[in-house]
Amino acid sequence: MNAMITRRSLFLGATAASVAWAGAAEAKPLSFAVSVSGANAVPPLKTAGTGTAQLTYDPATRVVTWSIAYKDLSSPATMAHFHNGAAGKNGPVVIWLTTKGVPPTSPIKGRATLSAAQAKAFLAGDWYINVHSQAHPAGEIRGQVIPPKG
Repeated sequence: MNAMITRRSLFLGATAASVAWAGAAEAKPLSFAVSVSGANAVPPLKTAGTGTAQLTYDPATRVVTWSIAYKDLSSPATMAHFHNGAAGKNGPVVIWLTTKGVPPTSPIKGRATLSAAQAKAFLAGDWYINVHSQAHPAGEIRGQVIPPKG
């Protein structure tokens, strides 16, 4: 009887593990665009600066890649980041999108592997992209990261 219960437990455990693995294997990368502008800054800025971020997020590996093209900033860009913060809220830097201390040039390209907590915030739309400039050190153009569902 105990051997039968143990075999049944092993079978159920193996089945559950393979279903979980298959679900993770079927998760497809999400690719989407984020518009960045001074109008999205908090508070909003009047600037000719605009841009678009092309993002891809792979839920199986938690890797996010980016290519951020921008133009017409009021002064040279100084840095760019992912920040934690819902729409309309400012928050702390989560990930540098550029090399710290090196002024970026357009397009800004890179990738990072997110922690489980970072991935949850990213997928919930609680991150934004901020490109900082000499004239606007707190950020000149901003875009809320809202991944598509599914």
